Amino acid sequence: MKVCRSLLAGLLIVACAAAHAEMSEIKIAQEYGVSYLPLMIMQDQKLMEKQAAAEGIPNLKVSWVKFAGGNVMNDALLSGSLQIASGGVGPMVMMWSKTANTPLEVRGLSSINSMPLLLNTSNPAVKTIKDFTDKDKIALPAAKVSIQAITLQMAALQAFGPGKQNVLDHLTVSLSHPDAQQALMSGASEIDAHFGSPPFQEQELQKPGIHTVLNSYDVLGGKSTFNLVWCTKTFYQQNPKLIKAFMSALQQSIDMINHDKKWAAETYLRLSKQKGNADEIEKMIDTPDVSFTTVPQNVMKYATFMKSTGLINKQPASWKDMFFPTIQNVNGS
Repeated sequence: MKVCRSLLAGLLIVACAAAHAEMSEIKIAQEYGVSYLPLMIMQDQKLMEKQAAAEGIPNLKVSWVKFAGGNVMNDALLSGSLQIASGGVGPMVMMWSKTANTPLEVRGLSSINSMPLLLNTSNPAVKTIKDFTDKDKIALPAAKVSIQAITLQMAALQAFGPGKQNVLDHLTVSLSHPDAQQALMSGASEIDAHFGSPPFQEQELQKPGIHTVLNSYDVLGGKSTFNLVWCTKTFYQQNPKLIKAFMSALQQSIDMINHDKKWAAETYLRLSKQKGNADEIEKMIDTPDVSFTTVPQNVMKYATFMKSTGLINKQPASWKDMFFPTIQNVNGS
């Protein structure tokens, strides 16, 4: 009897330890472009693994998964096949509203950057978004849900008036930034506009005949977050050491970028394997409009717009409602 009790007690201890053990393997998502440089450096320098080891989790396996848009990424997050997602404000806000008050509630961990997004076109007749017609096709990462799609709707509301935020949606096509850039610059595709991100949007403007129609900072009325990282409440609560390691690794990566922009530009070209000039990438990321930072900026404007137009059902009282405590002590907006 004593043996059985001892065995049972041992099994209970093992079971409890297993239930509270943090994951030894995680998957983190990233998309395309220089805006994801902090995550790219984290992967290249194995910063997450090093920080996890410092937290008492040796031999952490980190897999990095590429996605073209936030919609597919969010599906992977909810299925448990992805632990940390990254992308634009729109997809994160949608997931926060959709999953609020559930075990899989999604919230942001932090921002990655603030960057202007440019809507470029090769159509000389298009000077403003009011000039687009049914003959035009606008490429963006994910129609109706990406940050570019939401920003375009915000701009349409401002340009066309109340209730007109969706008037350009039928012109949008879902394409990854590399594919959209190629389609626009080739001139052989139906795609004649691209709502992109750095460095694709700047590279497009180097080709004669391509010009900018819209800047996201003009729509938002100032500097605003482009990319964020987010996860489920379940993962956050069950893996506090991994969360701490991730945040430390992210801040370390951002500090490395801000300390040496030239090195950062060279690193981006090496990791992305894109053709380009390091001086041009350095100039691109070393401007007052671009910040690599964990501080959210202007995310409430997106949430307010999305609630007012029915894209989300829940209105946050503050930007902090949509984020975990990891970043709530900063002066965000």
